[in-house]
Amino acid sequence: MDGDFNSLSLFATFASGDVKSVENVLSKTKLPYKLITKPFVTTEGNSEIKELYTIDPLNNVIMFTNRVNPFTPALDKDGIISENKKESSPKKSPLPKNSTGKSVGIITSGGDSSGMNAAVRAIVRVALTKGITPYAIYEGYQGMVDGGDKIKALSWEDVGDWLAIGGTEIGTARCQEFRTVEGRLTAVRNLVKSGIDALIICGGDGSLTGADFLRAEWTEFVDRLVKQKRLTEEEAAPYRSQLTIVGLVGSIDNDMAQTDLTIGAMTALQRICEALDSIKSTAMSHQRAFVVEVMGRHCGWLGLMAAIACGADWLFLPELPPPIGDEFIASGDWETEMCDILSKERKLGNRKTIVIVCEGAIDRNLKPIKPEYVKDVLTKRLNFDTRVTCLGHVQRGGVPCAYDRYLATVQGAEAVNAVIETTPTTPSPMIGISNNKVIRVPLKNAVAQTKEVAKAIARKDFKRAMELRDPEFNSSYNAYIESTILADGPGTRKVEESKRLRVGIMHVGAPAGGMNAATRTFVRLCLNRGHTPLGIHNGFSGLIADQVQPIQWQDVNGWVSMGGSELGINRDQPSPTPNPLNAKPQFGNYIDTGLIAFHMQKNNIQALMIIGGFEAYTSLITLTKARELYPGLCIPMILLPATVSNNVPGTDFSLGCDTALNCIVDACDTIKQSASSNRKRVFVVEVQGGNCGYLSVMGALASGASSCYIPEEGITLDTLQKDINHLVKRYAYEESANIPSYGRLILRNETAGNKTYTTDVISTILKEEGKGLFDSRSAVLGHLQQGGIPSPLDRIRATRLTVNCVDWLQEMAFKSIDEHKKSSNLSDIRTPTVFTKGAETATVIGICGADIKITPILDLLAETNLNKRKGTNEWWLGLKDLTKTLAKYEYETEEERAALEKVLGDRKQATGKNKL
Repeated sequence: MDGDFNSLSLFATFASGDVKSVENVLSKTKLPYKLITKPFVTTEGNSEIKELYTIDPLNNVIMFTNRVNPFTPALDKDGIISENKKESSPKKSPLPKNSTGKSVGIITSGGDSSGMNAAVRAIVRVALTKGITPYAIYEGYQGMVDGGDKIKALSWEDVGDWLAIGGTEIGTARCQEFRTVEGRLTAVRNLVKSGIDALIICGGDGSLTGADFLRAEWTEFVDRLVKQKRLTEEEAAPYRSQLTIVGLVGSIDNDMAQTDLTIGAMTALQRICEALDSIKSTAMSHQRAFVVEVMGRHCGWLGLMAAIACGADWLFLPELPPPIGDEFIASGDWETEMCDILSKERKLGNRKTIVIVCEGAIDRNLKPIKPEYVKDVLTKRLNFDTRVTCLGHVQRGGVPCAYDRYLATVQGAEAVNAVIETTPTTPSPMIGISNNKVIRVPLKNAVAQTKEVAKAIARKDFKRAMELRDPEFNSSYNAYIESTILADGPGTRKVEESKRLRVGIMHVGAPAGGMNAATRTFVRLCLNRGHTPLGIHNGFSGLIADQVQPIQWQDVNGWVSMGGSELGINRDQPSPTPNPLNAKPQFGNYIDTGLIAFHMQKNNIQALMIIGGFEAYTSLITLTKARELYPGLCIPMILLPATVSNNVPGTDFSLGCDTALNCIVDACDTIKQSASSNRKRVFVVEVQGGNCGYLSVMGALASGASSCYIPEEGITLDTLQKDINHLVKRYAYEESANIPSYGRLILRNETAGNKTYTTDVISTILKEEGKGLFDSRSAVLGHLQQGGIPSPLDRIRATRLTVNCVDWLQEMAFKSIDEHKKSSNLSDIRTPTVFTKGAETATVIGICGADIKITPILDLLAETNLNKRKGTNEWWLGLKDLTKTLAKYEYETEEERAALEKVLGDRKQATGKNKL
């Protein structure tokens, strides 16, 4: 393009603060263009005007310039859009005026994972609440090196809707420059120039290692920058001390040591399970085999957990290559071993075959195992109609599940606390979680242990590689093998004939996700150990109706992903002995305990596993106390808690509560979208839980609700008044600051407020008191929370806990059999006799802190509120405060206070009342 462009007739002119990027785009097209620069003196020094001309396909002349026209509101006082600043937005609340002076940079680096945005949201909002200025460093370490508009302070509103967004809104990119000394020097300069003295990095081991290197070099680099005159002494002085580094592990691979889960791993697992559940239906229809490749790099966590959660028929792990049977290990002939086992499954009646291959899978000679090769083996040796499916990056993205939102939020909040508490002599901490407890561990130690896994695999020490994963990895693998491979296959544990038991299983209470997965594992473990699993259909009422049948291997095929209760369930329970005044249970019916004992003895049930909620809990208490009267109840009995309410003592989590929480979060996302479309609408959402507020609190935290009402605290007029004031303040400020309002949620537990403050009543009060500022609606989720396909987390918990249940039942029964043999002076008893009435043989299994614990049920009475039907150890109650912190209850600017006072003044003038 040639000529005097100032004389051309322009079709359109666009003002941009980044003309260089426009030029970069045009350079990749066939469109002609020309860039003209002109010197320009501003009030702040010399600058330049940029004019970029091009001709579009219709021969129209178009100009891009960094100078605004006279009719555009100026973005700076000289009319020049600065290249190193983003356009300022009026739609933000100001930074806190009580700032501590501390600033923290936030980076998401490496591969993206769902939940990163939730972590950034929590960091920003908690930091602002504590007087710390949060900065987003866009595009990971590349943004740190580039500086300028890649480092930007974030306001409260900037992260408003990030909780439900997958990926990372602040971006991530590979950065070769950061690997060089010059690149890191530039990064340090940009951080100092921005006033950043702390970094929170969310990424994998490589990203966290890079940050820790920067910390070690920080002081030296600041000195070097001063010597190079790239920083002045005054600029460098506040940053002479060590840089604070805090790590969050954002990775779908879940390959970091010293933490049970990483941000994004559970969502990736959910994506895999959704795909596998869908694949299974078409595999069953056509009797096909599917070889499915899953992500995970050199970590088999995703593959193993997907195999457990979906009942895959074979699995290839990086940590423990095939073959797995002793008879095949010497030859390394995993192909024959796999084909033998899969062929046996087909002969049993299995119409489908699902094989999972982790992307880092290898054989025992470290040779990669690829899906196409596995397909060829199945096709040629077994004549299976086989397909290969590579799930690819669908595993990485999408809306984060409830658990990842919770994990990212609590870890993000803890990261800010770590920034405040870390000293120059403190090792850089990594925020992790150990069975429900947020922890801090030295970052270097975690990274070093993680790298040990790869070293163990490289030297073919596969046993050590398995041990280096989280503590449950090895036991989960063993559980998978024993519940997948029938009878004489590798990993099975047949007991001697004189100790083979008749073990009953029943469901009591209401349906919950994971019940069927637990039953499947129970049946297959019993069969592989030589026991007879007895399915008691329809609970205690089914027992006295003789609905007791042995369950076979194929009977539970496919149960792992089924919701509800395939055995049948109700709320009937044993009648307490004595039962004063013939009291009636709150739910269901009482059944004579003596009749139950008779039918237990009639069916020769020698051990019992009960899966259920609070009715199951009280039933086991009754059976335990009645042992003195009824010998048929003197057997080992264990309860696996399964209820959406999560109200059974003895465990932090019941089966089904994660499935219910995902249902709540999915519904709330949809409701919030509707509320946001109407801009100024508040939804009061009613959730289940009985007298336990777990679902309300966790649902509020995971969905970004403004508040939640729980029976533990109740509802008063003062409670409602405070929430109304908060909502009015928020909507009033957004209106005065010209910030687009969005929908908000309040979650109410179904019993909170009793019959006075119902969901509809609260909604009506909000609508009346918010007149002119916001509207209100109600939504009742109901039994939606109890149904549906169980979440992968509930399926995994079901499998993990059931293995421990079967082990414990065996241990208690064998102890009783041995004692009976000694007392009878008999060495060989074909029909084992089990008789035990010690308090330690009637228990509840649960996840408690960092352990799986089996607790005598009578010991749990001290932490049980029988009237309220719940436990008293409510670990989640403190999270309600975090919900309010993230909803801006504890952070207020002068502008927001002024907006509220204006609204109060306007209302007083209109109504004569200084009330909201």
